[in-house]
Amino acid sequence: MTSTDRSPEPAKVGATRARQGRWGFHVLLVLVIGTVLAALVLFGAWAWKSDDLAGATVNNGPAERAAVFDAPEPQAIQPPPGTTQPGTQAPENAAQGATQ
Repeated sequence: MTSTDRSPEPAKVGATRARQGRWGFHVLLVLVIGTVLAALVLFGAWAWKSDDLAGATVNNGPAERAAVFDAPEPQAIQPPPGTTQPGTQAPENAAQGATQ
């Protein structure tokens, strides 16, 4: 069986060169077209759901549900009777309270 290649030996290419990709117009074209298609898909999804997004406002719920979040201000921490420091403190705050 004979080979159709007329050269006596095939050209040897190094492993690093064989693994490298090619840069060129075709690669750039694929990247640009892919980016444009991805942008069009995202814009289409946004346009499809834009009516639902426009209806999501801050004040679109019933007023009685909003009253749950209208809590009064908490009371100030009072020191226990006979002391000048408030109750139990975190260890890092206890050292600051002792020096003041």
